[in-house]
Amino acid sequence: MRDIYQCPHPLVQRLQHYFLTYKEAPDAPKPTTEITHIYDRGEAYDVIRRSQEDYHKHFGDLKQSLLAPLRDS
Repeated sequence: MRDIYQCPHPLVQRLQHYFLTYKEAPDAPKPTTEITHIYDRGEAYDVIRRSQEDYHKHFGDLKQSLLAPLRDS
């Protein structure tokens, strides 16, 4: 499969249920979450790429940060 739309509908429903409920904690108020639409492959890759860029801008190069103590010893 190369796109979410090629997946069986029950699988897509399970994925939606997971993303709507995975942060729920017992005895905690239910978070307000909604899925406005399902990304196709191109949109998903774009969201991942932009998320990686945001992460890199915020935290810098994590690999270099983790390796720095090894170089300094």
